[in-house]
Amino acid sequence: MSASGGTRAIMAALGANLAIAAAKFVAFAFSGSSSMLAEGVHSLADSGNQFLLLIGGKRAQREATPQHPFGYGRERYVYAFLVSIVLFSVGGMFAIYEGIEKISQPHELEHWYWPVGVLLFAIAAEGFSFRTAIKEADQLRGKLSWPQFIRRAKAPELPVVLLEDFGALIGLVLALGGVGLSLLTGDGIWDGIGTVCIGALLVLIALVLAAETKSLLLGEAAGTDVVRQIETAMVDGDTVTGVIHMRTLHLGPEELLIAAKIAVRHDDTAADVAAAIDAAEARIRATVPIARVIYLEPDIYSEAEAAKGPDREATPGGPAPHPTGH
Repeated sequence: MSASGGTRAIMAALGANLAIAAAKFVAFAFSGSSSMLAEGVHSLADSGNQFLLLIGGKRAQREATPQHPFGYGRERYVYAFLVSIVLFSVGGMFAIYEGIEKISQPHELEHWYWPVGVLLFAIAAEGFSFRTAIKEADQLRGKLSWPQFIRRAKAPELPVVLLEDFGALIGLVLALGGVGLSLLTGDGIWDGIGTVCIGALLVLIALVLAAETKSLLLGEAAGTDVVRQIETAMVDGDTVTGVIHMRTLHLGPEELLIAAKIAVRHDDTAADVAAAIDAAEARIRATVPIARVIYLEPDIYSEAEAAKGPDREATPGGPAPHPTGH
């Protein structure tokens, strides 16, 4: 994902959420609608989330240091995970609490035109933000479905904005339904029910975001298509005859680490192998520009060794060696 594309979507969402939050709090002050209060807090939390994403993007651009030799690219994942926590606690749990209070102590809405007018304005503003995020995401997702794009995207900003805006639009419809039913029936309990539904929706979205960003924080490999491109670029059929095994890891959305053991001919000189490694690295970077860190280890291919399969004990996360005497 281009950083500019993500920033455009974030700024559009930030502007919309700040304007909507102010309007919702005004509507709550005049009408006493708990749906409006919950939606106002939701929009305020969303605004804070966009600030977090902007901070994460800025901090991720810092230069590598001896203490952090691979840079700070994963800061974007850290701040995206913080967004899920804020959305869960400030947005979702507050809305559920406020809704339960409203259900237990309902009261008739006052100046109903305030919440209805603000909700219609908010739907238009969130629709603009959502449309901006969709246009930016469409340039990247290709043939992937939206759920596949959310799950496979290595840059967290667009999935976060897409889910936030989608949840906001559904929440606004729920709030409008709660306010409408309260006006039709004269029973404020419907406003509380709408608020609880908004909270449940926000909690669900927050859990999805937390699961996806946790996977990115743990470290994800390159996609299948990218791995295939790397393997094709690595092998020249002359000095580099094959890939024995390879590991990839995203150091950030736009930074990829590649470590591979490559097969070379047994009669090649050290100079030939060194030149072949340099050429392979150049081909990889030309094919996959985000390949920032590449480690290639030459070895002689052995069919007998390959038939044994991968050595799990030599792989991070593999089984621990048996203790001595067992």
